[in-house]
Amino acid sequence: MRLLRQLMRRKLRTTLTILGITIGIWALVVFSSMANKINSLVAGGSEYFTGKILVTDATNFAVGAGIAPMDISSADQMRELEDVAAVDAQIQMQYDPEAANQGFASPDFLLGSIAGSDEGLEHFVLTPVRGRLLTAADEGSNVVVYGSDLARKQSVDIDDTVDIRVESFKVVGILEPTLTAPDTTAIIPLQAAQQLMAASLPQSIRDAISPDKLISQVVVYPKPGVDDTQLAAQIEREVDNVQTLTGAEFDEQVGAFTGVFNAIIIGVAVISLVVGGLSVINTMAMSVAERTREIGIKRAIGGSRRRIIRELVTEAAVIGFIGGVIGLLLGAIVVVLANEAGRDSGTILFELTPGTAIFAVGFSTILGMLAGVVPAWSAARLDPVEALRYE
Repeated sequence: MRLLRQLMRRKLRTTLTILGITIGIWALVVFSSMANKINSLVAGGSEYFTGKILVTDATNFAVGAGIAPMDISSADQMRELEDVAAVDAQIQMQYDPEAANQGFASPDFLLGSIAGSDEGLEHFVLTPVRGRLLTAADEGSNVVVYGSDLARKQSVDIDDTVDIRVESFKVVGILEPTLTAPDTTAIIPLQAAQQLMAASLPQSIRDAISPDKLISQVVVYPKPGVDDTQLAAQIEREVDNVQTLTGAEFDEQVGAFTGVFNAIIIGVAVISLVVGGLSVINTMAMSVAERTREIGIKRAIGGSRRRIIRELVTEAAVIGFIGGVIGLLLGAIVVVLANEAGRDSGTILFELTPGTAIFAVGFSTILGMLAGVVPAWSAARLDPVEALRYE
């Protein structure tokens, strides 16, 4: 209480100092929450690509809603390679071909695959929170399993009938949240996906290839002990017109992207350090000037320099702590409101973690303490006699 009374001697100055720290911490919390969400997506993608190779068309020739068609015979060629344990031929395309660019949000995907093609080698396990996953017996039927975010966005539940592109599907499962791409994906049998893909192609391409020959990507599972990079190079050599992506290449590609956001966070931290620190230094320096006689009296009656420093640094820490808590609360409000505004559309841009919250408050408190050291040291070095004469 005594510290608070000291700070309230100059209410306006203390309030403005706290406001300076609050703004910096607010920005730090918001940007960190955005980076947390992006890092979660990247970490999920990295986990997904571990132990597998993604193979796509090498021409980058896309038609329809970003669809790059391949012939399923490419998957048969990969299956014959000695170091390949399993091959999962898939179709992946936009859920809604008319959907606008979703910016930072994860795009909505439609994934067609034969259940069990991974032969038990897939370690990124999906778990239904309601209903069930697809089985190999579902081939030939129109059933769908929705990711958590996409199910919320489309307002669907178990046993609902939904229209996807030009076909109707029965919802048989809703997945548990994974905080990555499956949350915004609808999974259907491969045959159904082939029909949808064929319907989206220009007439000239539809006339040239049967729907049951269409795929857009192949997931290759190497045998145990096989080097992913070497197998990927072999696939590109021996299978015509394909390109590969390994887990290491995925991490390298997204590393630069996430590095930009981490740089932003560092920049925000530096700005808050400079702005908040200068504000605290100014406030504490003015406080020392106004309390020179008081400090002189404390020194004259036996107050140690260490006690003077401790008292003033503690005041500065309190300023930093209050600014940090207020900044955290304001940042949390922005995060919650923004996520709620985008929840129906599946656009969740922020993830405020306990680690971020603790760091924000701790950072602001330590910032206040460090900024208060210089004024406190100056005060402790005052000559008691001169301080008593100060007007």
